[in-house]
Amino acid sequence: MWDFEHGLAPDEFDITYTLPSQCAAELQDGNADIGIIPAAAYATIPNLVILPGIAIAAKRAVRSILLLSRKPISEIRSVALDSSSLTSVALTRILFAKWWRVSPRFVSFSPDLDIMLEENDAALLIGDPALKAGRSKYFHWDLAEEWIRLTGKPFVFAFWAVREDAARNTRLDLGTIFQQSCAHGLQTESIKEIVDGWSSRMSLTHEDLRHYLTDNIHYGLDTDCIEGLNLFYELAQDCGALPHVPDLIFAAPKPVLTT
Repeated sequence: MWDFEHGLAPDEFDITYTLPSQCAAELQDGNADIGIIPAAAYATIPNLVILPGIAIAAKRAVRSILLLSRKPISEIRSVALDSSSLTSVALTRILFAKWWRVSPRFVSFSPDLDIMLEENDAALLIGDPALKAGRSKYFHWDLAEEWIRLTGKPFVFAFWAVREDAARNTRLDLGTIFQQSCAHGLQTESIKEIVDGWSSRMSLTHEDLRHYLTDNIHYGLDTDCIEGLNLFYELAQDCGALPHVPDLIFAAPKPVLTT
């Protein structure tokens, strides 16, 4: 969002902020034209196209998507799910069904680890709660790391999607605009500004947050990521976490306007 927050993007955009799952709902209801959505949501919403080249993905441990338990995998019979990310929930189901060979009961909970583990054997934490969790007290699994170890592919958690009619009718080259914004946000001085502004708000050290932004998150949507994304959809359908395997349709580039 760097360019949009620093006056560098075209001023046609009207920006609002919410959870990725709610972004998907806004696109589905026609209340938004563009949104960053969980990868799983793309399989449930028709008439969307993907902005090429950018995503929220992982090519190593991601740290912010964790399964925690006081028991080993083989003894887990119930899992409390933080359902704010449809994709992480689907990934959890895939790992249990495909590789861990355990069939627990899944229940949605607010992301409070102590409460989640009072009534369940394991808990899925996403985002800030996962980054702050005291892993040393529990068995823990970084779900991106597990996926990469088992498949050899990156994992794509989210990407920018556009309503098909909006992508067709705009004069803007949306892919280039968003790719440039991401590139500007990843510059060293930009990362420093983000870390300085957010570390105290998130109760994380500067170094911990910088490491997360620069080493744990992969922002590209390259060939390996697309292969991993397609595999995710196939396995999610196989285990009943998603209804079907969607075709990946990307927004076409627009010609450069000259005067």
